[in-house]
Amino acid sequence: MNGFRTLMLLAALTALFMGLGYMLGGPGGALVALVVAAVMNLFTFWNADRIVLSMHGAHEVDGSDCPVLVGIVHQLAARAGLPPPRVYIIDSPHPNAFATGRDPDHAALAATTGLLAILDREEVAAVLAHELGHVRNRDTLVMTMTATIAGAISMLANFGFFFRGGGGRGNPLAMIASVFLAPFAAMLVQLAVSRTREYGADRAGAEISGNPRALASALRKLDAAASRIPNPVALRNPAAASLYIVPAGGRDSLFSTHPDTANRIDRLERIAATMGAPVRRTAVPPSRRRASALDPLRRRG
Repeated sequence: MNGFRTLMLLAALTALFMGLGYMLGGPGGALVALVVAAVMNLFTFWNADRIVLSMHGAHEVDGSDCPVLVGIVHQLAARAGLPPPRVYIIDSPHPNAFATGRDPDHAALAATTGLLAILDREEVAAVLAHELGHVRNRDTLVMTMTATIAGAISMLANFGFFFRGGGGRGNPLAMIASVFLAPFAAMLVQLAVSRTREYGADRAGAEISGNPRALASALRKLDAAASRIPNPVALRNPAAASLYIVPAGGRDSLFSTHPDTANRIDRLERIAATMGAPVRRTAVPPSRRRASALDPLRRRG
């Protein structure tokens, strides 16, 4: 199903480029747009993960930089039967995390400093297990390509709106098309990225970590904090919100791709009851916890 969605994304992008190219330059413009779309499709397929990580200013860490965090990821990956993914940290107060990569052999997990600051170790492990669930379920290719392709569509909309004809006046057809491009991008995101994928990753995360209540606790904290703290990347490219474990503010927007967090927590509580998971003890506030290598500020350099 994810492979089919990826093909539909590529086909939609190609059709969109050709349509706009035809409006701007007739048959010749459509041909040029077809070539551009083909190149972009290939480039996005092989490089979407790098684009997304660069978009967030993520930097890779290893066992010498952040041994506890990387050790948790490797341990969880072994439980999930996956190759150890690369681990990235994003210097941002906005608390969130995401997985990217075209397949499990090229996967990467990224977490913000804001997330590491408000979650305890069990919650961090549960969040990372959720992201590994996306990797194991092979959600990451379509999620990553959606974010990058929708960003390209937004750029097309801006280009179409400001395109000037030979007489210096705006191209009416291009300007009209640009009005519909942003809603089309939103529709594309919602069609390509199923909201049920988060339920699947939550279940997978509960199984991998063995701690569904820690994931429920993390979701509760992240949802509350993410709605208060802005995310500059999501503000520039709303489709990027489809990558995150919780929405980057505004649950019922045009780009909403997540189920309600309360429903996710309720399902996790039911999974915990089925698994016989113990009730979590009250976590020690971050300010009172002993500093550890989970703190990204203690990494080398």
